[in-house]
Amino acid sequence: MRKLFKFILYFLLGIVGIVLIALISFNVYYFILNQSAKSGLTEKKELTIDGFTFRDLNNNGKLDVYEDYRADVESRVNDILSQMTIEEKVGLMWHPPIGIGTKGEILGKPDVATYSLVSTYDVMLNKQFRHFNLFKIPSTESIAKWYNAIQKLAEQDRLGIPVTISSDPRHGINNFMDGDFLGGDFSKWPEPIGLAATNDSLLVADFGRIAAEELRSVGIRTALHPMADLATEPRWARINGTFGEDADLSAKMTAAYIFGFQGSEINNQTVACMTKHWPGGGPQEDGWDAHFRYGADQEYPGNNFDYHLKPFLAAFKANTMMIMPYYGIAKDQTSENVGMSFNKEIITDLLRKQYGYDGVVCTDWGIVEGFSIFGYTIFESTGWGVDDLSTKQRVKKIIDAGVDQFGGNSNSDELLELIKEGQVSEARIDESARRLLRAKFQIGLFDNPYIDVKTAIATVGKKEFVEKGKVAQRKSIVLLKNKMDTDSVMALPLAGDLKIYVENIAKDVAGQYATVVDSLNEADIAILRLQTPWEPRDGNFIEAMFHQGFLDFQEPELSRILEIANTKPTVICMYLDRPAVMPEIESSVVGLLGEFGAYDDAVLDVVFGKFNPTGKLPFDLPGSMEAVEKQFEDVPFDTENPLYRFGHGLNYE
Repeated sequence: MRKLFKFILYFLLGIVGIVLIALISFNVYYFILNQSAKSGLTEKKELTIDGFTFRDLNNNGKLDVYEDYRADVESRVNDILSQMTIEEKVGLMWHPPIGIGTKGEILGKPDVATYSLVSTYDVMLNKQFRHFNLFKIPSTESIAKWYNAIQKLAEQDRLGIPVTISSDPRHGINNFMDGDFLGGDFSKWPEPIGLAATNDSLLVADFGRIAAEELRSVGIRTALHPMADLATEPRWARINGTFGEDADLSAKMTAAYIFGFQGSEINNQTVACMTKHWPGGGPQEDGWDAHFRYGADQEYPGNNFDYHLKPFLAAFKANTMMIMPYYGIAKDQTSENVGMSFNKEIITDLLRKQYGYDGVVCTDWGIVEGFSIFGYTIFESTGWGVDDLSTKQRVKKIIDAGVDQFGGNSNSDELLELIKEGQVSEARIDESARRLLRAKFQIGLFDNPYIDVKTAIATVGKKEFVEKGKVAQRKSIVLLKNKMDTDSVMALPLAGDLKIYVENIAKDVAGQYATVVDSLNEADIAILRLQTPWEPRDGNFIEAMFHQGFLDFQEPELSRILEIANTKPTVICMYLDRPAVMPEIESSVVGLLGEFGAYDDAVLDVVFGKFNPTGKLPFDLPGSMEAVEKQFEDVPFDTENPLYRFGHGLNYE
């Protein structure tokens, strides 16, 4: 027994020792790497020729064509491409998340708190990566300082290739992802579905211009949006990022959005749009999202595949610089049922050849392999339809399909192996490198990638921008119901000396409009803010961010709401990130509004008549879950006996 005890003790000590050695080695490696990188930073020289000043990016003491901003873009691309190693070309083709220190410092090793699974120094110095996306971010000042620091680091490269930073939308009040993923000090606007509810393309273009100015000021030069997907399946989790279910409205809004971000011509003021998710991610089977295995399939029971292409055709006309395919499988629409980025018929035949698109195509995140930290899977690989392929085989299939860039992953070594083995040609790599370099030249990163920290602080959250966002919030709110009493007086707008009972509304804000009471019995009227229900699931924390599944209110919540409405006249404002099913609630309230990202004061301004509602529904509101379940996933306006139709919206006039 004593020998067994000693054996177990020594075994456990051995395991602990191995773990300690691994941790020490891990930290020593990154310490040496970081110190080496920091000690090697130098200033690039400048060249003055004919009164013009140029950056000598390769430090050779002469002006190369790619350094000459007077030369045309294609000549500059050809020149630098001829000087690049295969490792440098391949490095352009990866686009993983990256983290920022709270004070703007470069993170020298992976950092769970910022959702960064890479070391900045490792991927920039060893792998030659030059594209990154941001999730969690610190203050505006810290972002700006960090951005300049990594451009300085990139400048140490022998060719001085600058970094391109991207981000998902950050200007919505709720955004696609909850929590700290997509925060920031930026002006706040309704979600894209709310922009669609305004039916105002000039407002959308103005939003794009403002959002681009704020993003550009902190160094974010690629917008991983807009979403040109159509919300034809009401259970889908990502409807709040779309412009609704009508292809014509979505096409108009998509074009205006891109115009706002990119401008009438591509230049150093442009924030490049990566329009997604080609060829339309809306018709998900039963509404389950393709981020998850159970949502891998997109269904087309109405044979309506082409309808979902319309907003993308508008994006092409608006000159979107980039396209992102979705995870899903367009079931039985091509000869091979695989995810969009693996499908050559979807990327090369349809996108490249039929529609002549020659911009950058980047996969959605994590389709080569999933994300894990210390053995815990955060997000499984979304390589639907290719489960039997190794990561290396997936890389090849994506390249063969015609994609230029891999979002989220860092498997560049496997791509280099494929090239060395002759399975992928350098000429094929040149095609993608050329598109990626062209985009950098077009938006002026080679000429001056740096930003001014003070300008960033003054630009982000500028009062003018914030005020315009507040107006847009109000314009997006839809008045769905306004009940008339026996004296033919509408319930809304509220007026007079009222006592109000509120839920999910800040009492200090509500107190600026009426007297707030804590008891429903004391109130003259109840005002509730609610949101479309969703089906909780027990998956990872990514899955918890997705509102999907049922759309109707469940017990006991439904009875609780109805009891309030039957006790006092009740006004409800519903956050419609998806179309709520609420016939019992609608019939019980005196006033019903829909919102798509609005602060309390915006909602109350409409309720109390300080703002005359102008919003229109960007989708149908179904009358029952039975009707939802009978809908074809790919067909718009396919719900039987809807509660309210697309385009419905009342006002006070």
